[in-house]
Amino acid sequence: MLGDTVDSGDDIYRQNVQFQYHKYFGIFLCIYIGSYLLPVTGLMIYLFLIFKPFFLGVSDFIVLFTSFDSLLIFLTFPLVFIASYLVRLFFLGLLTRIFWRYTEKKSPTKDGVIPRNLSSKTLNYYHYRSFMIKYGKNSFMKGIFPWFSNWFFNFVGASVIEKGSTFEETVSSDRNVHVKRNVYLGVNSALAAHLVDGIFGNISYFKVTVGDNCTLSGFNIIAPGCELKDNSYLFPMAAATKHNTTKGNNYYYGMPLRRIFTKKTMEYLKISEEDLRRAEDLRTKQESEKLERIKKEENKKE
Repeated sequence: MLGDTVDSGDDIYRQNVQFQYHKYFGIFLCIYIGSYLLPVTGLMIYLFLIFKPFFLGVSDFIVLFTSFDSLLIFLTFPLVFIASYLVRLFFLGLLTRIFWRYTEKKSPTKDGVIPRNLSSKTLNYYHYRSFMIKYGKNSFMKGIFPWFSNWFFNFVGASVIEKGSTFEETVSSDRNVHVKRNVYLGVNSALAAHLVDGIFGNISYFKVTVGDNCTLSGFNIIAPGCELKDNSYLFPMAAATKHNTTKGNNYYYGMPLRRIFTKKTMEYLKISEEDLRRAEDLRTKQESEKLERIKKEENKKE
């Protein structure tokens, strides 16, 4: 329930909101049951009206593999299950998107610090969105098609993840992040656009931006408000404190992360100057080939 109150002792406006568990339960049931409803109904119709009479109901074992209808049903059976699974993922994304857009209309997402010692509409809808995105995120990332998670975040509107970027399984990185092209987010790395300051502290909520061709190799934590410029490469367990910005085109290590120079890179990776030269030549060659390919595509369009 919403109740607007004004403290008579000062001019501070407060909007008190009760923590309503039934809404969380209702949102989860709508997304969970709604995502299964149509694909499971279609699968049951297929099993009882097609698979059972034309395959399971055939009495002669030899006919199962000599009859065209029975053989076709047998070969397409896995495809039907995969199609039902994909339809279920689509409805999961669609229902999450509907609820997400509704909460955005009620209380739009914006950067800032959300107090936790004062109940508010902003805090309440922040928790709603945090809750509803988790089920879809885990369903996609831990499913058989984890690369569809990028589509899920973009479709729902929780984040912007551009073409060519890959996310390994992560505990965060699910909202208010903008990841550009060809980014690799290693295992157990997190783009933490929202963090609680201490055990009972306020919530810091600021967008995290990752530029083109960045690599987070593993166990990297990027705090709220950070920006990784193009071609930033993070060694394992490198972490950025809040509102940190890298210059890009370099390697970074440590906590808080800092730029690593050529000599340090050679010592860390146990490589020679010749290895670095070959790597640089390869990068230059790949960039040249990419530019040539882009020019050819532009010429074809013209």
